[in-house]
Amino acid sequence: MKSEFLTLKPSGARIQVVEAGKGRDLLFLHGAGGHLHDDPLIAALATRYRVVAPLLPGYGQSTGEDGLRDMLDVTLHALDVLERLKLHKPIVVGHSMGGMIAAEMAAIAHTEIAKLCLLAPAGLWNDDQPVVDIFSKLPFELPGLLFHDAEKGQRLLTAGRGDMEDPEFLKQFLVMNARRLGMAGKLLFPIPDRGLADRLHRITAKTLIVWGADDALIPAAYGAAFKKAISKSKLVKIAKAGHAVGQERPEAVLKAIRAFF
Repeated sequence: MKSEFLTLKPSGARIQVVEAGKGRDLLFLHGAGGHLHDDPLIAALATRYRVVAPLLPGYGQSTGEDGLRDMLDVTLHALDVLERLKLHKPIVVGHSMGGMIAAEMAAIAHTEIAKLCLLAPAGLWNDDQPVVDIFSKLPFELPGLLFHDAEKGQRLLTAGRGDMEDPEFLKQFLVMNARRLGMAGKLLFPIPDRGLADRLHRITAKTLIVWGADDALIPAAYGAAFKKAISKSKLVKIAKAGHAVGQERPEAVLKAIRAFF
């Protein structure tokens, strides 16, 4: 994987872009946690595609978060990045918050995005099955919330370099997390409902929806709601996977994408 940078005009935002692999263009939009160290999903996708994965302002070395105030700003920002990258009819893949952004992109620019993959996307709300408030959780609770296999989840989240209950590691983790969760909070706090349900019908892209069968953050029932609202869509559930379905079962997600597109 390599990192490059692009500057958006007129805002001047400097965007870090991770790129890996060769082949058909695939744009990947990360979730609220950003990219994991040596992200397993990006690595798996890069075996078959040219993966281009921009980091949202507030993540990594990307700047410009102060200029993004709401869902529309973020969606237009993502479309500006897509245009600036000059990708050739890419498959657009988004996880969780990134799936929410990808769905908004496809609803607004539905003639420009023809192939869409949503991995456990945020953006809908059901009072009977509420999405867990990730902002209220302590770091040591995250592995069990995001992964079917909590031990594997901790290794992935910490890159094997620390323990979620170790004070020194926690200090570093919280400092790193503060900026990106500040950005994510604009879209997801207190609930991730920004009116996406009213726009999903505008999506004309061929859409694959993937959910971890054991998702403890956004219940798998939300997958059926996305499928019902998007006309040309298919829902795939992956066993032994939690909310971070792509990082926990990257080969299964790659297989589903290749089979559908």
